Amino acid sequence: MSVRRLGARDAERRNEALALTRRHRPDVVLLHIQMPGLDGLTAVARLRQEPTTVGVIMLTTFGQDEYITRVFEEGADGFLLKADDPRELLNGVRAVGAGGAYLSPRVASRVIAGMRAHRTAHPHRSLDRLTQRERDVLAGLAAGLSNAEIAARLHLVEGTVKAHVSAVLTKLGARNRVEAAVAAHEAGLTPPRRG
Repeated sequence: MSVRRLGARDAERRNEALALTRRHRPDVVLLHIQMPGLDGLTAVARLRQEPTTVGVIMLTTFGQDEYITRVFEEGADGFLLKADDPRELLNGVRAVGAGGAYLSPRVASRVIAGMRAHRTAHPHRSLDRLTQRERDVLAGLAAGLSNAEIAARLHLVEGTVKAHVSAVLTKLGARNRVEAAVAAHEAGLTPPRRG
């Protein structure tokens, strides 16, 4: 897996985040929300406009709810706090590099609490529109599995899993894997079993 962290002290390289990503084609890019020049939120949005499958993790000291929401609205795959246990960085890079999503445990708790509060005010998404296979894939997403891991558990090829993930997101009206996972948790779906 190829990971490239753009230099925290080199403003010129930060401004070239997109060019470096195009040139080096890493599997995962770590960005900070507030960088001089091209900030992390803008960088994520621009990366998502490009024909690239690079995973993007926001590694930051800013854990406010509005930042968390914006990061995922712009298309990031992970959100980690610099104050987290360093092992979380490795876990996040591995998960995102394998096609999954990752949240710092502290951030995940807040996201789930916020979603539960939102559910009280608004009915949760119905899973009735999903096929059984899509429910199985969604349960895998909720367990934090990558597309490859879901494929192995369900005896599918990874491309088929990607197609099911897209269908699940569309049918649920979810913007990303994290929102879909929260919907699965709310519905009580359990991870697909091996074999």
